[in-house]
Amino acid sequence: MTIRVVVADDQALVRGGFRMIIDARDDLEVVGEAADGQHAVRLVHQTRPDVVLMDVRMPVMDGVDATREIIASGSTARVLVVTTFDLDEHVLTALRAGASGFLLKDIRPAELAEAIRVIARGDSLLAPSVTRRMLDRFAHTGPAERPTPAALSELSARELEVLALIGQALSNAEIAGHLSLSEATVKSHVSAVLRKLGLRDRVQAAVAAYDYRIVQPRDL
Repeated sequence: MTIRVVVADDQALVRGGFRMIIDARDDLEVVGEAADGQHAVRLVHQTRPDVVLMDVRMPVMDGVDATREIIASGSTARVLVVTTFDLDEHVLTALRAGASGFLLKDIRPAELAEAIRVIARGDSLLAPSVTRRMLDRFAHTGPAERPTPAALSELSARELEVLALIGQALSNAEIAGHLSLSEATVKSHVSAVLRKLGLRDRVQAAVAAYDYRIVQPRDL
């Protein structure tokens, strides 16, 4: 099945370069280009893509607000933030808004194509080492003002443990070793955490673990 992609970036050369890379793959297709966030939101509604490559710094509406609107609309499209600077404050805000990962604009063509596939199949695009750095930055910027959801009380003691370890950027294998569980059991707990908290992926779970103060800066 072809993965449908919208490319949102205010630079025509960047959009053109991404289109060439994406359309050269048999399983990927660009279904729209946007030069600002407002146009990107409209395109997502019109074309129903699987993945949105979203620049964070754009005119009219930036990528953070566009991401927030796309997620709030109930779209199934997954947002992959594309940025020039590694872990700038706008990327962190976009992750809080619902983005499923981020890429640097100097990514290699094959890596870009694979990143789109990873995001499209429902996985998150942040390696554990990157997640640790992300949460370390959160520790310096402070958590978002977000009330603890009632759903948090529905998590079992084990699921809370798993959420805390996701927040510390441990992989399923590492969590399994830490809790003396099988990876299959850990995967089941992770799925339960995401479902109960209404989260899309582990990136959102890691952010939530910090924002809900399940993980404190001293834990990192």
